Amino acid sequence: MRARNAFFLGGMALLTTLAFAQGTDPNDLPSAPSAVQQQSKPQTPATPPQTAPTPQEPVSQEKAPPESPPPQTSAPAEQPVTGSQKSEPPKANGKASSTDTSEETAPTIFRTVNEVNVVFTVTDKHGRYVKDLKKNDFKVIDDTRPADEIRSFHNETDLPLQVGLLVDASNSVRDRFKFEQESAIEFLNQTVRPKYDKAFVVGFDATPEVTQDFTDNTEFLSRGVRALRPGGGTALYDAIYYACRDKLMKAPQSGPVRRAIILLSDGDDNQSHVSREEAIDMAQRADVIIYTISTNIIGSRNKGDKILERIANATGGRPFFPFQITDVANAFAEIQDELRSQYALSYKPADLKPDGRYHSIEILAQNHKNLRVRSRRGYYAPAQ
Repeated sequence: MRARNAFFLGGMALLTTLAFAQGTDPNDLPSAPSAVQQQSKPQTPATPPQTAPTPQEPVSQEKAPPESPPPQTSAPAEQPVTGSQKSEPPKANGKASSTDTSEETAPTIFRTVNEVNVVFTVTDKHGRYVKDLKKNDFKVIDDTRPADEIRSFHNETDLPLQVGLLVDASNSVRDRFKFEQESAIEFLNQTVRPKYDKAFVVGFDATPEVTQDFTDNTEFLSRGVRALRPGGGTALYDAIYYACRDKLMKAPQSGPVRRAIILLSDGDDNQSHVSREEAIDMAQRADVIIYTISTNIIGSRNKGDKILERIANATGGRPFFPFQITDVANAFAEIQDELRSQYALSYKPADLKPDGRYHSIEILAQNHKNLRVRSRRGYYAPAQ
């Protein structure tokens, strides 16, 4: 009898254990919390369509302080890849979404790596602009190798302008500052077309100061130039870097534009936080042509003039060295003419890898003698 009771009690205990194990097993597994997340995450795809229509955010970032551009250039390139890879596997439709993200990022990298845009001018042996050449008249050499293909070609004589006027307001230019202001005002009045072009004014000594933001109103621009007051040290490279990164690169545009900086300075720099080559690199990345007008009127080239020449030549611009102060106005007039006498092309390099390496550019006017082509000297390949 005792044996039967023991057997009966043992059987009941075994059945109870099995029932408990079946009822608690799914909830006690370590993967249960992630399983709960997986069940809730299929609801999250409803949020991307709601957050997707936020293309207005980049616009607000364009108006943001100077600190905003670096995160925009580095973080977005990495976060979408790493973030999607970490969050997508738990989803039921993770495969489809990971495929979508790879398809979205790949075309962006492809366009950046395989196409280079260049704006250039052509002059004859007398320095006169040649404006009637065609695509077949040019050959592009990228890092000593002919380009695979010239994909687009335009005679860009009438593109909208985005121009930054950078005026050295340091103590070293105090004696000729007034005349330079009036010459700059005349240039803006002649160059900026209402409802078509836009310009801004920056004065710099130890720091850059925007006295007039982007506008097509020449009266406002004139006031911005007259508001400049000389004094302090000189941070020339910082001013170039700031104008390219925080003004021209962030300026909204609805189509192709020509970006340029007109720089009035003696070329002296004693307080910049960035180097000359870093300023040039930022101009090249922003597709900005820099025209320099030297305020040295001593009759001979000095160290500052060589710096101004280096900046202009590296970005496809042109340096001007007036012999006397009245020649400054002539320099502005020549810049105005050149801005309306340029070509633009895009080409596919023979072998361009996303390694961040510098590539030289040479554009040749083939089948035409005594023609000189001036463009930026090179560019940096995108880094992977």
